[in-house]
Parts: sequence; C-alpha cells; structure tokens
Amino acid sequence: MTEPKTHTLDAPGAVLYYDVRSNDASAKPVLLLIGSPMGAEGFVTLAGHFTDRTVVTYDPRGAGRSKRTDGATETAVEEQADDLHRLIDTLGAGPADIFASSGGAVNALALAAKHPEQIRTLVAHEPPSAQDLPDRDQVLAACEDIKQTYLREGFGPAMAKFIALVSYDGPLPDGYADQPAPDPAMFGLPTEDDGSRDDALLRLNMPSCPAYRHDVDKLRAAPCRIVIAVGAESSRMIAGRGGISVAERLGTAPVTFPGDHGGFTGGEYGGMGKPDEFAATLRGVLDD
Repeated sequence: MTEPKTHTLDAPGAVLYYDVRSNDASAKPVLLLIGSPMGAEGFVTLAGHFTDRTVVTYDPRGAGRSKRTDGATETAVEEQADDLHRLIDTLGAGPADIFASSGGAVNALALAAKHPEQIRTLVAHEPPSAQDLPDRDQVLAACEDIKQTYLREGFGPAMAKFIALVSYDGPLPDGYADQPAPDPAMFGLPTEDDGSRDDALLRLNMPSCPAYRHDVDKLRAAPCRIVIAVGAESSRMIAGRGGISVAERLGTAPVTFPGDHGGFTGGEYGGMGKPDEFAATLRGVLDD
C-alpha cells in the first residue's frame, strides 16, 4: 500500500476531499472507510490494518477539508449518499466494500437503498437512527435542543449536551431535553462562546442524521450484503440501540464488534479503542 494521495471531487454545493491508499496488486474490492461528521483522519489506524487492498477515506461534505460552497446550514442524508455515489463512480471502484460508522453508516445505508449495485458488502457500524427507537421523540427533541443550544450559546454548552446524550445508558426518559444542562467544564470544553457556528456535527448533522427514515423495503431487496455492527461496550447507548433497531427491521442479527462507538480508533482523537481486535473482526466479516 502506498502513502495516501489526496484528490478533490466537485459536487453541487461542495468540494469533496478524499485520500487513496493504493494497492494496485490487490484483486480485492476497494475498501471505503467513512464516517460523518468524522473525516479521513479518524480512520488512519484502521486503514493501516488493510494494506492488502486499496483503501479510500474522505471528509464528508461540510466537515474537515470538504467545505460547503453553498452556505447551507444543514446537510441532508440524501446529499451525503449522493456524494458517496459520486465518489465510487469517480473511483471506478464499484462494487466496493464499505465500512461506515456513526453518521457515515446512516449515509451508506441511504446509498445502499438507492445504488446497491455500487456495493459488495456494507458494514454499517452503529448508525444513530432514532426513528424506530421507543424513545424516538425524546432523542430527536434532545438533538434539536443541542442544535439550538449551539446556535444560541456556542460550541462548549452544545457539545457537553451531545456527550451526555450519546453516552446515556438506555432509553431516554420523558422530558430529557428539559433537564439541567451539563457543565462544559466537566468535559474539558470551553465555557466561553468564540462566536463560530461552523461545526459540522452541531450545525449540519443535527437533527437530520438521527431523524433520517431508512427505506427498509429497498434495503431488504438490495442485492448487496448489509451487515449491521454494534459495539460490545455501547449497545445500550443511542448509536448502538439505533443499530440494533435497524437490524431488527432488516430481519438480521447485528454483529458485535470490539469496543465502543470508537472501537476502531487508535488515538486519533485522544481516546483509544481496540483497533487490532476491531480490524480483525472487520476482516472476518468482509472475507466471510
């Protein structure tokens, strides 16, 4: 595998940056590693475990290097799925294998419903899909409150609420969004508002990503293989519960992966998952 080479792709309303780690000698499908709003930098460790094939990472629209050019203040899942379609088409890499985590899993499932011919195997890791959760209303109300907090008070207060939400164990109680807000300082977050309002997670992905309703009929009929993955340590949290709910609607059993929501990370954001064990599990699923 070569060092990653960076390319750009013009898309309506955005310029997308993607990185290709080529292995021209490999006969295996290209492997896309995608998140949202997590960009390419979050998959460096995982990519290093798949040197036997070409690996592609990218920054989704509105995140990292892939700036929106149209001034939009929210990014729809359908837009992200169209971007993935363009990327695979540009690479000439279909049908590709895809490992997609978090919001990236939501986007990739939308791609599978619309363009399943571009996918061989999709491993959708913990899509934070709220529509079929018993506490759907509470989750979506909390997501909308996070966005409004960001617009009103800035990054620290909103991110504190986000961390509290995604780490909550089990279904949210009624009135969750109305409870006292956590102190940003508890999480080492800034308490002062710097005036910026360009955070991809808090402004662009909330609440459109967790609110997205999957086309289950199309996913069931898709000729590609779809595997829902859930972290062993995060199955009771929102993203894990979302993954389980999607698997139930598809009529499949989720596959348990090592670690939590960031189990594949190797210190890219300060935390450490279980990247060796995670990559081995992913390889087993892709080679199955």
